[in-house]
Amino acid sequence: MSITLIIIVATCLISYQCFNDPALRAQLLFQPAAINNRGEWYRFITSGFIHADFRHLLFNMWALYIFGQQAEMLFVDGLYYSDGGVRTSLVAPIFGKPLGPLMYLLFYLAGIVAASSVNYLRHKDNYGYTALGASGGVSAMMWPFILLGPWEWFIFPPLPAIFLGVAYLWYSNRMDQQGGGRVDHSAHLWGAIFGLIAYVLLVVFRRPQLLEIFWMQLQNPKGPSFLGF
Repeated sequence: MSITLIIIVATCLISYQCFNDPALRAQLLFQPAAINNRGEWYRFITSGFIHADFRHLLFNMWALYIFGQQAEMLFVDGLYYSDGGVRTSLVAPIFGKPLGPLMYLLFYLAGIVAASSVNYLRHKDNYGYTALGASGGVSAMMWPFILLGPWEWFIFPPLPAIFLGVAYLWYSNRMDQQGGGRVDHSAHLWGAIFGLIAYVLLVVFRRPQLLEIFWMQLQNPKGPSFLGF
């Protein structure tokens, strides 16, 4: 089973348990004041594995499945194509096996932590502030997808991937500045910023050919897609 599917299964099981156990949910929530005053640093991670309701859970896991499969492929297998059962490598994996699965998991978890870091600084003395959900980690995972297929269209919203990425950053920043509401736009924004910076740095230092493929794709919207190889 892929690491992406393991994360999805674990998140669904833990979230479902917390739907039925408010005490456990309270213990796993992201609560900056509890982290600051009681040293409960685990909340940075555990809050990414619980959700407010089934709709919140299903949307995040659907997005993680789409983005995560592509990111995991790049970390573990690289880009390749198959012809008559013969697999030919186009770009070597960023890490490969056995390190790739671990680095992919750490990338996802780091996205969850990075997404909550700004809110930790903002609310570390506010016991009334809590947050939960995998949105920050999922936001970090979208960039490998976007940089592999910048002109791939999404059904919702109906935009090419590269425009979706830019619009996502703009919208999350705007809504975070406005404040209010139940959606943690700050986590979306900083998870996405972390994912973009971290992924580009990994590619620059380990597989710069992936940036060349992105540039080639960007200049040729009707060219072949590398997604799903």
